[in-house]
Amino acid sequence: MNALSVAAAVGGAPTGADFSHDTWWIWAIKAVAILVFMLLSVLFAIWFERRVVGRMQVRPGPNVHGPFGLLQSLADAMKLLVKEDIDVSAADKIVYLVAPMIAVFCSLLTYAVIPMGPQVSMFGHSTPLQLTDFPVATLYILACASVGVYGIVLGGWSSNSTYPLLGSVRSTAQVISYELAMGLSLVSVFVLAGSMSTSQIVDSQIRVWWFLPLLPAFVIYVISMVGETNRLPFDLPEAEGELVGGYTTEYSSMKFAWFFLAEYINMLNVSAVATTLFLGGWRAPWPLTAIDHGVLNTGWWPLLWFLAKVWLLMFFFVWVRGTLLRFRYDQFMKLGWKVLIPSALVWVVCVAVVQGVRQFTHLQLSTLLYVLAGLVVVGLIVSFLIPEKKPEQRAAPVKEFDPYADGYPVPPLPGQVLPPSPRAQRRMAVQTATDATAPQVTQEVPRG
Repeated sequence: MNALSVAAAVGGAPTGADFSHDTWWIWAIKAVAILVFMLLSVLFAIWFERRVVGRMQVRPGPNVHGPFGLLQSLADAMKLLVKEDIDVSAADKIVYLVAPMIAVFCSLLTYAVIPMGPQVSMFGHSTPLQLTDFPVATLYILACASVGVYGIVLGGWSSNSTYPLLGSVRSTAQVISYELAMGLSLVSVFVLAGSMSTSQIVDSQIRVWWFLPLLPAFVIYVISMVGETNRLPFDLPEAEGELVGGYTTEYSSMKFAWFFLAEYINMLNVSAVATTLFLGGWRAPWPLTAIDHGVLNTGWWPLLWFLAKVWLLMFFFVWVRGTLLRFRYDQFMKLGWKVLIPSALVWVVCVAVVQGVRQFTHLQLSTLLYVLAGLVVVGLIVSFLIPEKKPEQRAAPVKEFDPYADGYPVPPLPGQVLPPSPRAQRRMAVQTATDATAPQVTQEVPRG
């Protein structure tokens, strides 16, 4: 309660980053540094994931090429680079080639507005550790993620094959569902921070990180970011057991590597957004800031805290992959539309009501929260007292179903029953003949 009031008070006047001293070559250095950082991070992330999952499955993981197997990712990248490039003859050539480029290009745009540190001295110029920022930077991040899915959709469609098309359609439905939940989870941050600028949101978390007062929104965002990046247990667009490889089935060599690269960069993107909006950005954790009175939040030290938080979330991705099984598609859609989106809407309304009451009335926040908690308890009690009307269950007529009626096998729908197999028919015929020829044994009833 007190954290929410303090955070709201702090978030009223965020300052943001100052780019007034930047020159064109400072921008170029920052852009190249971000590009190199993301490419090297992808190589490290692949090694990191394989090592962690290997430990979870009681096996070593990559440990041959280089110390601790660190060069294994580089060897895999070189293999894809020199591998034979095969084009699908029936594919739409232009779209088939452009699709992976769209996916990679859009994934590389997000870190342009991510603040990695405060003002630092770079070659004699004072500049923030951020390429750029503007008042709607968070909407820019969501827009880049939305456009990036066009690469997956066009890649599956242009392959002119069944399984890639199914994977691209799944990806479309997945992004629409979980982008809504993700966007709604971020609205409560905008309400408390009073801005959609990433640097100003970081400045609004001086005293408390937003994941504490906005814990439900943070949980919704974490679930949505796993679905947004097509990772287990939500990797349905590329499910190997169902769609061979999904939208990447008809891709090989570097075109496949671009899709692979875009997936890992998107993992870094959503981790950086969670760090910036919920985990204080580049600010040091509370015990350290209390000990050194803010010294660790100046200079180049904050870059270390930012990277530590991002890789903690990357470990969460790997942990989930090594722990959970893949969802069924209907379960996945039900989670998005019936759980995450309604929960995010309710939470946004609650946060907006609390902020509105606090700004336009003199009611204490603790009193308001007690009143809301009382209303929730009363609603739950009333819901238990209302008798539930059980629908009348009628036995559905069983229909025998011919799976080969259209010339190819089709699974039966609910209420339909497959005819017995030839083996079962023979077994039933033998059993019937045996029962017919068996002698009738009658038991005499003793007379009293």
